[in-house]
Amino acid sequence: MRKKTALMTLSLAAAILTTVPAVARIPLRPVSDTQRVQKQNTDCCQTEILGLDEQIFWGQSGQPGDKHALLTSIDHSLRYIKSPAATAAYRRYRGTGITRDRVQRSLERFRQLVVRSNSPEELQAAVSREFVFYQSTGRDGKGDVLYTAYYEPIYQASRVPTAEFRYPLYRLPPNFKSWRKPHPTRQELEGKDGLLGDKSRLKGLEIVWLRDRLEAFLAQIQGSARLQLADGKMISIGFAGKTDYPYTSIGKELAKDGKLPLAGLTLPVMIDYFTQYPAELNNYLPRNRGFVFFRETGGAPAVGSLGVPVTADRSIATDKSLMPPGALALIHTQLPFPNDFTGSMEYRLVSRYVLDQDTGGAIKGPGRVDYFMGTGKLAGDRAGVTGHRGHLYYLLLK
Repeated sequence: MRKKTALMTLSLAAAILTTVPAVARIPLRPVSDTQRVQKQNTDCCQTEILGLDEQIFWGQSGQPGDKHALLTSIDHSLRYIKSPAATAAYRRYRGTGITRDRVQRSLERFRQLVVRSNSPEELQAAVSREFVFYQSTGRDGKGDVLYTAYYEPIYQASRVPTAEFRYPLYRLPPNFKSWRKPHPTRQELEGKDGLLGDKSRLKGLEIVWLRDRLEAFLAQIQGSARLQLADGKMISIGFAGKTDYPYTSIGKELAKDGKLPLAGLTLPVMIDYFTQYPAELNNYLPRNRGFVFFRETGGAPAVGSLGVPVTADRSIATDKSLMPPGALALIHTQLPFPNDFTGSMEYRLVSRYVLDQDTGGAIKGPGRVDYFMGTGKLAGDRAGVTGHRGHLYYLLLK
């Protein structure tokens, strides 16, 4: 992990579309009980401030819900919040009335309520009585938040280079801290074609080789991956460090050059473009000058910037200079789900409790949230088309 700054450095949609918004002076503001009621009435059947996706949480049609996943994610946040790292982080945190002790008590009480509640309505009533809501001021000062998503991919890989597996992922160089700045660019390190760069710096640091250059690039964007070797063994890698360059959106570069329209530009659209025009990888990937290094993680789950595992559908990434690390939050936005009959993605309006456990290079300001979809192809399919606006709230005991 990069000095505890991000697990999966950027979301997929963020990798395509992100712009960095202005940072609000006061990123969180309390929401009064009256405002909560007004919002609930305005939304009619959809409760914005208090909400659970019943199908996900409690289960539906005989399918189990993910109550256990939510409890697990709470426990991960509690583990962090009791650590010296959290004590230091909250000394720096400037959110009015939001302290490490208050976040811990809020997590512990919310966990009790989740365990004891027998229905969404029962949990919502208890939360309404006991908790105060703080809303992110968002991108516009009025609460508008852009939601994107990220995931942990699974790729085929080889421990040795072959004619098929040619594109390496690298360990962090042992002398990386002594590298002179400005650091070498992506093109200087790996070459314009991803193969012929400065081997004097990276030779012998290869962990694995992938068969697809875009997969190797996306592994760096995500910051972690699971890798299936030829002998059937699955290994995992996680973020170890990166060179000192700001992120450049490849999707925005394509749109700027008129290659693809910005409207509707998703990861599948971008992948399809590079599949049709593979030579364009040489033109566009080097524009993102930053370079990510990895470490093997021994099959451990993906870990966020707080040093604890992230949980599918229950962890988010935000700007940790503004948002309370490890805290309980409520998201309200549209997320994609597979249609069981058509196989296509459909969007559902979701209000869901999550834990703020990660950050990312493109996740800047109070108007950005990255939602962790999980591991594998389905998670990647969902993450690649996530990109809706919504609202973000933090829950703290009164």
